Amino acid sequence: MVVRGPVVALVLLGLVPPALWPGRAGAVAAGWLLGVAVLVALDLLLTPSPRSLRVRRGQVPAVRLGGSATVELTLTHDGPRRARGLVQDAWIPSAGADGTRHLLDVRPGQVQRVRTLLTPTRRGDRPATGVTVRVHGPLGLAGRQRTVALGGAVRALPPFRSRRHLPSRLARLRQIDGRSAVRTRGQGTEFDSLRDYVDGDDVRSIDWRATARRQHTVVRTWQPERDRRVLLVLDTSRTSAARVGDEPRLDAAMDAALLLAALAARAGDRVDLLAGDRSLRARVGSGSGAAAGSADLLHRLVTAMAPLEPVLVEADWTRLAGAVNGTTRRRALVVLLTPLEPAAVEEGLLPVLPSLTAHHHVVVASVADPAVAAMAADLGSVPAVYDAAAAERTTALRRRTASALRQLGVEVLDRPPHDLPAALADHYLQLKATGRL
Repeated sequence: MVVRGPVVALVLLGLVPPALWPGRAGAVAAGWLLGVAVLVALDLLLTPSPRSLRVRRGQVPAVRLGGSATVELTLTHDGPRRARGLVQDAWIPSAGADGTRHLLDVRPGQVQRVRTLLTPTRRGDRPATGVTVRVHGPLGLAGRQRTVALGGAVRALPPFRSRRHLPSRLARLRQIDGRSAVRTRGQGTEFDSLRDYVDGDDVRSIDWRATARRQHTVVRTWQPERDRRVLLVLDTSRTSAARVGDEPRLDAAMDAALLLAALAARAGDRVDLLAGDRSLRARVGSGSGAAAGSADLLHRLVTAMAPLEPVLVEADWTRLAGAVNGTTRRRALVVLLTPLEPAAVEEGLLPVLPSLTAHHHVVVASVADPAVAAMAADLGSVPAVYDAAAAERTTALRRRTASALRQLGVEVLDRPPHDLPAALADHYLQLKATGRL
C-alpha cells in the first residue's frame, strides 16, 4: 500500500472544522479522519493490482565505456481495469541510468514500452537492481506497489582510447612489410627475392650461386616473417587494482594490449590473450592473424576483457607461465602486462622467467604512475621534500627491478598510461623490422 500526497493535504485540511466548532473539536476531528480513511480504503480497493502487469526487459546492448545505450521495458496489462501510475527502472549508480522514472498508463490487454538511457561510468557488467511498478487508485489517494527483481546488466567494454595511434603504426607496418618497396634483412626473416647489388648493401646478403649464374653480383632481399605468435598475458592480481589517475592500472594495461593486438593481427600474426592471477580468468585465441579477421579478434578481446576486475590476491606466475607454454610450443613474443612492483615481481615473476625466456621473446609492459614523477619534482615545502624522497626511493626500487629483469633477457617498458600503448606498439614494430620476431 502507498499513501499519496493528497491524503496529507486532506488531513491538514481537517484542522479547519475543529477551529470553526471548538466545542466539538474532538468529534469533528475524529469524523474527518474517519472520512479520509474511508476514502483511502475505497481508493485502494479500486486500484488495479500491480501483479496484473507483466514486466519484461529487452536485450541490453554492450557499449564502450563513455558511450550510451538504451534499454527497453515492456509492460503487458492482464487486469480488467486501466492502470495508471509510475514505473522505475533502477540500476546501480555506475550504470549511469538517466530518466529511470516513467509514467504508466496502460489499458487492459494493451502493452506499454518505456526506455531508459544508460551511460556507464565504469568498465564491466553494470547490473540492474529491480523494476518497481506503482499503480495509483482512481481517486489519486492511495496505490499499490510491487518491485520485480528483473535481471539485466549493461556491459561496458574497454574504451580502446589508443585506437588513435593505429593509423600511423599501420603505415609503418606497410613499410616494414614491403608494401612501399622497402625490404629489410635480419635473423629469422623470410626470403623474398633477388636484386642487383648496389653500394651500401650488406655483403653477407650476396647470393654467390645466383651471382655466378648471372655473371653479376646479386643480393637476397628479405621480408619479415608472417604468422608469428604474439601472446598477451594480462595480470589481474592485486597490483593491477592500484589507481593511476582516474582508472585502475588494469584498464590502462588493457588499452595497450588492444593496440598491440590490432596491430599484430593486421600484420598477419597470431594473437592470443591470457588473463589471470591465481587462476585463469580469460583466454582468447585467434585462429589466424589475417587482417580480415582483426575486427572479429578485437571484438572477442574487448568482450573477454570487459568483465575482468582486479582480484586482491598475489599472482601465481607458475600457473600463468604454464598456461603460456601450454598455449604454443613455437617461439613467440610474450608480453606480460603487469605492474613493475618490486616485491611482487621479485617474489613471484623472477623465479619463473627462465622457463619463458628459454623459448620465447619476453617483454614486461608496466603502467607507471605519473604522480610519482610529479611528487619527486616538487620541492616547494618541507612536507613536499619528504614526499619527493619517498618518490625517489620508489623509482629507484623500480629501476632495480627492471635491471634484474633485463639480466634475465627480458625487455622492460615502464611508461605512463597515455604513453604505454604507443611504446609497446613501437617496440613490436622494431622487432618486426629487425627480424627478431
